[in-house]
Amino acid sequence: MTSYETLDYAESDGIAWVTLNRPEVQNCFNQQMMHEIHHCWRHLRENDDVRVVVLTGAGDKAFCAGLDRNELDHVHAMTGVSAAAEGLGPVGDTHVHANDPGDWLPPHTAADLWKPVIAAVNGMCLGGAFYLLAEADIILAAEHATFFDPHVSYGLAAVYESIMMRQRMPLGEVMRMSLLSTAERMTAKRAHEIGMVQEVVPADQLHEAARHVAEVIAAQPPLAVQATVRSVWYAQDLGYRQALDVAKTMTMFATDGKNMATGQNLFRSGWRGEWRLR
Repeated sequence: MTSYETLDYAESDGIAWVTLNRPEVQNCFNQQMMHEIHHCWRHLRENDDVRVVVLTGAGDKAFCAGLDRNELDHVHAMTGVSAAAEGLGPVGDTHVHANDPGDWLPPHTAADLWKPVIAAVNGMCLGGAFYLLAEADIILAAEHATFFDPHVSYGLAAVYESIMMRQRMPLGEVMRMSLLSTAERMTAKRAHEIGMVQEVVPADQLHEAARHVAEVIAAQPPLAVQATVRSVWYAQDLGYRQALDVAKTMTMFATDGKNMATGQNLFRSGWRGEWRLR
């Protein structure tokens, strides 16, 4: 089984549990964590034992507090190595070429992983954490979770995070979170009201809520699941007519004989599965 220094990784029953594991710094990501997250996403593409991923943070204070800027200063002071050489910032004499956490952290656009990712937000979620949250397929949150973006308060434009979260949040909510910055935090309740979060539960029930969703998804035919995830993101990324054109290809690709036979046999057997209201 793959092991990491900044992540806790475990597999069971078709589920990969990925935990950001730097609780002493509110699970901020450094260069090592960025590289390990990217490696994890890429590794999961070829691991057929895993059908769904749950992403969370260690402890109960923070899901992720974004980029660990203290370490960037430390790396440069101790080694003379620029942040760009480690995967961040402008490269070369101009600003045309630049490295960004978005090259490493998002599961879909950076790693081409189309297995469902469930984010279980167990505390503060801010700044660079939105690179991860923006591309989660389903977001669950503990009641005490909060969301905010401190960039503007510290003289930085909130650019990548705002663009990415615009995929999940109404325009006014993105503007408010970005521009009020450290002066306001969005509650899990409010995040649920605007559709960013799909379920809010007491903190001690978050793991179980994530497990329930993950187990149901893991029990479905994987090709049907992954093609559905890819199709929904096409709908986000493309125009309506473009997405419908792609839909024809995705339908033919995903509707193979094995999946269809399995589904038809289940239907004919009278199996409908257990369900619950949400």
